[in-house]
Amino acid sequence: MAFNFFARLVASLFLAASLLSASASAEPYKIVGFGDSLMAGYGLDAGQSFPEKLEKALRERGHDVVIVNAGVSGDTTSGGLARLDWSIPDGTQLVILELGANDMLRGVAPALTRKNLDAMISRLRERKIDVLLAGMLAAPNLGPEYQSAFDTIFPALAAEYGVPLYPFFLDGVAGQPQFLLDDGMHPNAAGVDRMVARAVPAVEKLLPAAPADPT
Repeated sequence: MAFNFFARLVASLFLAASLLSASASAEPYKIVGFGDSLMAGYGLDAGQSFPEKLEKALRERGHDVVIVNAGVSGDTTSGGLARLDWSIPDGTQLVILELGANDMLRGVAPALTRKNLDAMISRLRERKIDVLLAGMLAAPNLGPEYQSAFDTIFPALAAEYGVPLYPFFLDGVAGQPQFLLDDGMHPNAAGVDRMVARAVPAVEKLLPAAPADPT
């Protein structure tokens, strides 16, 4: 009798633990897209930004994700560092870190850009948040010395911290008028589609495996 009671108690506790585990695993994977106007969706209609379209693409591939758009148009690495702690909510599991383009356009010293990005990655790692570092490339008209110093920031930091690098956030879009707004700098809706399609494999590698299709 006592044994049966004990067995039923253990079974009940096991069931409760299983339900709690299932509930926890049902929480969506939380991502923050942290960057400048390229992340924010400058000049685009609602629903057309990179984070929104990336979330849609990943969900279509079976991933239960939520992506917060923490892009601020005009932001530099200095601005990003200043707002990092309050812009990345607790519970975030992955940050797509995309900053540096405005530093480059303003001619900010690459050493300062690197210092700021270094500090941001360090803070995120301290909070146990994974980082996907999105790289940027300097405009050739800034000269070979600046270009070399700037372009090496992102692979060097990725190697130093052991974080994955997406080498060029505007890959396939930069210099392609059909994928850009009239300003020739920001992606249009088709450009964002192209960016998302190219970025999905890199992001997907960092996510929990999508559940198998029961069909």
